[in-house]
Amino acid sequence: MTQQFSKYASVILEVSIDKSLDYGIPDVLISELRVGMRVEVPLRGRMQEGYVTSIKDQPDFTPVKPIRKILSSVELITPDLFELALWMARYYCAPLRQIFKVMVPSSLRGNASAKEQLYVTRNKTRDQLADYCRENRDKLPAQVKVLDVMLKVTKGILLSELLEVTDGSKSPVDTLVKKGLLTVANMQIDRSPLENQEYFKTKPKVFTSEQQIAFEGISHTLDQNIFGVHLVHGVTGSGKTEIYLQAIEKALNANKSSIMLVPEISLTGQTIERFRSRFEGNIAILHHRLSQGERFDEWHKIQRGDAKIVIGARSAVFSPVVNLGLIIVDEEHENSYKQSEEAPCYHARDMAIMRGKLTGSAVILGSATPSLESYYNAKNGKYHLSTLLQRAASASMPDVKIIEMKHEYTKAQGFTNFSEALLDGIKKRQEVGEQTILFLNRRGFHTSLLCQECGVAVRCIQCDLALTFHKGESSLRCHLCNYEITPPPKCCPTCKNQNPMKFKGVGTEQIERSLHAIFPEMRTIRIDADTTRHKGSHQRLLREFATGKADVLIGTQMIAKGLHFPQVTLVGVLNSDATLNLPDFKASEMAFQLITQVSGRSGRGTMPGEVLIQTCMPDDQTIIHASKCDFLSFYADEISSREMFNYPPFSQMVKVGFSGLEEKLVLNFAEHVRLQLAQRLPKTFETNPTVPCGYAKIKNRYRYQFLARGPSVYPINRTMEALMQTIKLPRDLHMTIDVNPTSTYF
Repeated sequence: MTQQFSKYASVILEVSIDKSLDYGIPDVLISELRVGMRVEVPLRGRMQEGYVTSIKDQPDFTPVKPIRKILSSVELITPDLFELALWMARYYCAPLRQIFKVMVPSSLRGNASAKEQLYVTRNKTRDQLADYCRENRDKLPAQVKVLDVMLKVTKGILLSELLEVTDGSKSPVDTLVKKGLLTVANMQIDRSPLENQEYFKTKPKVFTSEQQIAFEGISHTLDQNIFGVHLVHGVTGSGKTEIYLQAIEKALNANKSSIMLVPEISLTGQTIERFRSRFEGNIAILHHRLSQGERFDEWHKIQRGDAKIVIGARSAVFSPVVNLGLIIVDEEHENSYKQSEEAPCYHARDMAIMRGKLTGSAVILGSATPSLESYYNAKNGKYHLSTLLQRAASASMPDVKIIEMKHEYTKAQGFTNFSEALLDGIKKRQEVGEQTILFLNRRGFHTSLLCQECGVAVRCIQCDLALTFHKGESSLRCHLCNYEITPPPKCCPTCKNQNPMKFKGVGTEQIERSLHAIFPEMRTIRIDADTTRHKGSHQRLLREFATGKADVLIGTQMIAKGLHFPQVTLVGVLNSDATLNLPDFKASEMAFQLITQVSGRSGRGTMPGEVLIQTCMPDDQTIIHASKCDFLSFYADEISSREMFNYPPFSQMVKVGFSGLEEKLVLNFAEHVRLQLAQRLPKTFETNPTVPCGYAKIKNRYRYQFLARGPSVYPINRTMEALMQTIKLPRDLHMTIDVNPTSTYF
């Protein structure tokens, strides 16, 4: 006979079943179970884990099995996040189980738990303990030593600290507990990533007239408790962060929580310092370099409402904040807000806007170089636009010069990394105690090792990529899969020719070595993926540079945005052409953003700044606009070309990618799906031919893709879903659906 239940729950499982299953709720669990909780349920003779998506009176099918147990004490998916998850599933064409996986940190799905330590407190008054000490100072010195410490502490002390201070064993503490003088109990310890970070309390600054106008618009949205998106387009150093800080303060005064998104971990150090100096202990941090325990504690601190400000990278947009009122997306144009590797391929900026809409919150998007899509929406009235054209305080915009490198090669009688003007500028800055930033978006020493006979570079055996030479380890390394050859080969692996191999291309490691060869006394710090592998290394290196321990900071795009160093008066952009040469519809936009952002690191203090842009394409309009920090002219040029070719924001795009071990199978299947999709889509939609991805092979997997675009993504998504019901995906072949991709090449 089928077991009857008074209530039933729909559960989305973490295994590959893309629909919810119904389970009965045992009477003992009815009072505890809520939507969003994680549960353990039976499926095909095994226990599986999943999330409760609804509670109802009748199941959709019978017979049903009972939920075995509740795995979380709180709702891991809050009601507003559940609504957001449903929207994401439709918009990003991804199953709910994958969306919940993104929303709930792995530390909450795994075995991480709260950290507890023994905490010692007084069980008698201070006078009573002092009397005991006087009576027993000679007879029981170990116990008296413990009590002397306990008389000084305010409330209590961790047992580990007490034993460290007294330099003794636990025995006298146990005796004092038995005598009723002390109490030892378990206490939950907060593993905060903010521990031991120094900061100085700061006060709100007086706004410029431009800042005041922007802030008043945001204040109005906050006061009305309504949804509204504000795009703050402010030149680098114009004081966008001060607007964020005062908007958060206003939200806090109304008992509302805020989420502050920053694009990368490299920015969080300085951001945290600024926010902590204003709001002290009201902050939680979320990013991928936290330990499982730290992430567990920070998430619960947010969920309890103990932290009303969340700072983090893209996944922080899913924080379970209590009474959300404000979401800020700093550097909103950044590609690192987009998840492209696996489903759901979401964009944190778009998630922020949608979550703001669902919760009636104000959303601020800030950037010196807004994405064309965001600026287009602002110009068309979808967002409120505020423009900051002046730098805050006494800082002025840097003086920017374009340097034609072909002339420099002629003067140097061959290739050179540095123009004469740049070398003079670096030396002059060092002599007067100012600092320089050199930007090159390539790590390593040489970018390739070529055979002089056949002209073929030494390539990765697993990926379609030339290996990069790293001089420090004397190795050739693949930057996609970490495949390594140590030491580099002396003869060509392709044609076996014995002629000496030749290194080509320049990376940050070579720039640092070359600079030391020219100026042996120059102090340098290099920040790239090689020097920041270890936890905390970003913050340590940036702090060293900020405190004047180096004259020159050399780095990749990690140093290109958001950082504030008042002593930096010179920025050198060493290879501004690289991004422009990519066959991608966003290539010009990315190049403009990168050059403008890195230029903005110069002259942010009271001293005037200078920027030198080295290029072999001095007449390129993108470089000319970037040298003038002229976003409006760049926007006018780029938006007309996007409209001509029907690229976003004039269409919506979906990139469908395929990868597998057999190249022919991948190509044939991709083309089959493309043809089927093209036949089923309305005439207002188009599908581009199937082509190899920019990285055509990664980790022995061949990669192909095609683009589909039209007025909306929903017809493409619904057609793809229907199509995949009729087509069986071959074994070992992966397919990804990337809605609104940030790159059409890679």
